[in-house]
Amino acid sequence: MRKSEMDYIFTTMLQAHEGVSDLNFTVGRPLQVEASGQLVPVPISEKIEELTPFQTEMIALNLINSDRRLTEILIREGSCDSSYYLTGEARFRVNVFSQRSFYSLVMRKLPTEIPTIESLKLPRVFHKISQEKNGIVMLTGATGSGKTTSLAAMLDVINKERPVHVITLEDPVEFIHHHNKATFNQRELGKDFDTFATGLRAALRQAPKVILVGEMRDRETVEIGLAAAETGHLVLSTLHTVDAGQTINRIIGMFDTDEEKQIRVRLADTTRWVVSQRLLPKIGGGRKAVFEIMGSNLRVKESIEHGESEGKTFYEIMEVSEPFGMKTFDRDIITAYHNGLVSEETSVAYASKKSVVGRGIDQIKSAKGEKTTDIEGLKIDEAYGDEYDQFGNLLAKKR
Repeated sequence: MRKSEMDYIFTTMLQAHEGVSDLNFTVGRPLQVEASGQLVPVPISEKIEELTPFQTEMIALNLINSDRRLTEILIREGSCDSSYYLTGEARFRVNVFSQRSFYSLVMRKLPTEIPTIESLKLPRVFHKISQEKNGIVMLTGATGSGKTTSLAAMLDVINKERPVHVITLEDPVEFIHHHNKATFNQRELGKDFDTFATGLRAALRQAPKVILVGEMRDRETVEIGLAAAETGHLVLSTLHTVDAGQTINRIIGMFDTDEEKQIRVRLADTTRWVVSQRLLPKIGGGRKAVFEIMGSNLRVKESIEHGESEGKTFYEIMEVSEPFGMKTFDRDIITAYHNGLVSEETSVAYASKKSVVGRGIDQIKSAKGEKTTDIEGLKIDEAYGDEYDQFGNLLAKKR
């Protein structure tokens, strides 16, 4: 398959719907795109009702483009990551993977413009996070929840306001940051370095003030990241965890039991912010980002160092620290419901604590004079306890 043929297919898929975020190629399915969180088929002039194993393999091999390293990784690990530039249209992050002995691939569309905190409507505290001079800032969430986009917006603030050296270690490079006040060196896994750990270790000798690590994938990367934060660097990174508590526990769980106490102390000293993201389906289409934000204070440090306990959980700390920029997912979900952005069903489904969101929704309904329950027609049974014979005649009335 020639590049011009592939480009025609990719362009047709991109233009088929508004809000396309992914192109999906799976054996036994038609060409599909993900638009506003939903997979929809894309007919093209030469209609493909179902992709064959040969077709997906040809597309995959063309995207890998005879790269020996990627081919070896695909065979050895069952999947590999690459990037692709569609001239004049878009850049893509590509994942090729094996399933049932066939190849499938997903192409994530990468925005060409650097987003801003304002354009993404991120919480104001993101400006405060961008002002941190050292320590670790972690953005967490499921794949596709917008972690990289939020990080790009924070780096954009740094680029506009601070004359510092920024090094990014990415897989692959998604947003291209042009030099402004800051100087950017963006390195791509597989092309410029072989693992995040080696890339991060090398970065410490490259005089950066800010280091972006695409993902804290293993213990070695975390350990070097902690060392970088302890020596005065600001380290930004991501983890595939669902909330702040799980993020801290995941990092601690990467180390042996006899190292736990030391790691807890180091993590308590270096953690500045943990921001978790979820994307909720909006009423009328599209998606709404909600956030859980945990900063650093004495109570947070104590809970990291000694573990959570009754009355000292990360959730409870965030609940009472809203004036300082912290918030729970549940509070943000309730706000989104109050603003008419998400439905009641969606709010409860994505909640961390369904009872908390349920009570919040009931309070909003009550304030609007709406019903908070479907139970109707309740009344006192005044005949309860009366005695009747077999024919239904009253024998004795209970007073």
